[in-house]
Amino acid sequence: MPHRRDCLLALTALATLPAWAAAPPQTIRVPPLPLHERRLANGLQVLALPARNTSTVSVQVWYRVGGKDDPPGRSGFAHLFEHMMFKGSRHMGAATFDRLTEDVGGSNNAFTAEDVTAYHSTVPSNHLERILWAEAERMGNLVVDQANFDSERAVVQEEYRQRVLASPYGRMFNVLPQYGYIEHPYKRPVIGSIEDLNAATLEDVRSFHDTYYRPDNATLIVSGDFEPKQLDAWVDRYFGPIAKPDRPIPRVTVREPRRTESSRAQAFGPNVPLPAVALIWQGPRADSPDAAALSVASALLSAGESSRMNEALVYREQSAQAAGFNADLNADAGLLMAFAIAAGGHSTAQLEQALLREIERLATRRIPDAELEKVRTQVLTGELASRETPHGRAQSVGWAVIQRGDPRAADRELAELQAVRAADVQRVLKSYVLERPRVTLDYTEKKS
Repeated sequence: MPHRRDCLLALTALATLPAWAAAPPQTIRVPPLPLHERRLANGLQVLALPARNTSTVSVQVWYRVGGKDDPPGRSGFAHLFEHMMFKGSRHMGAATFDRLTEDVGGSNNAFTAEDVTAYHSTVPSNHLERILWAEAERMGNLVVDQANFDSERAVVQEEYRQRVLASPYGRMFNVLPQYGYIEHPYKRPVIGSIEDLNAATLEDVRSFHDTYYRPDNATLIVSGDFEPKQLDAWVDRYFGPIAKPDRPIPRVTVREPRRTESSRAQAFGPNVPLPAVALIWQGPRADSPDAAALSVASALLSAGESSRMNEALVYREQSAQAAGFNADLNADAGLLMAFAIAAGGHSTAQLEQALLREIERLATRRIPDAELEKVRTQVLTGELASRETPHGRAQSVGWAVIQRGDPRAADRELAELQAVRAADVQRVLKSYVLERPRVTLDYTEKKS
């Protein structure tokens, strides 16, 4: 229980806030997810979310390996394995996974982020057992040979060319982490680089796979229409025999230092029709108590056509053709980034001042109740809508595991969003943005 003096101080501080900043928002009660958790002897974490209002089931495997775990000089390895895992295993051909999902009206896909590589499938519930078998098969018996490595390396490199090199502003967004982080390996883009992938050997790839693709580094999430006892039996049958390696899993232990002064940098690209600018601040970890307020602040500034940055820079002043703000919070550290792409006749200096003006206006002037309620409702509605499907429910739990270390944090996230007040939005913007140094990146066309 807090001391009486602490309570009096809190009440005094609350009394000094304007009514619009201190008023608690109305909240709705959201039932907790029906989450069942257990762990196999080999270390595999199993999370089950049964539901009776569907005829489908989502099977997801989240491996705790992302871009931050790429070896030095080998950026893109985690991303490479997102592709390699679909190339077949000892008892499963290269196209089998697609046949098991797409041919029965389901789907499958995967993604790689800074902290995780995740694989997900959605199928009619009567096909659950075979998907569990397939996921266990590629966890324990993936074929990592030169032919598969060469083909998927080429796929990843082509993806890099399309996403980064072909877009006029692809290079700018690709290098933002490089300028935002000082020491943490988050500074290396998850997509990797053509040069690093060309330098890799088959032995490098096999070593990476053996290090991270193991049951004690994974979370299996099953969501949808299934019988819990039957699920347990199938999981034990197919995942239980996979051995837990006797060597430890290497973990990133780098702590990102606090930036002490602002700086300016330049980046260039070919065929850049108009200049752009990005402002980058250090942000907190994803499990920070300030994460929800930063999410709402980001939405107020740049979510949708009526957001503040879009309304001011794109429509009213017509100084930018696009503008935005993003809170990119990861398990170890985060970045806050504002950007704008110029409209004709406007400079990056003008864009920089316009972005800062909108951030400062939100941080220091009264936020209309209707605007805050609208945006907070939009954010909450988006979260709730994503959980209407087995896939969405499983994904929300997966992110809670990876970013916050607790699957039940998915439920708390909804309450935290509803609790955000105007004073919270202004506090986090002042604390993380207005009162901290930043990196300003000017992006223009490279002159020959």
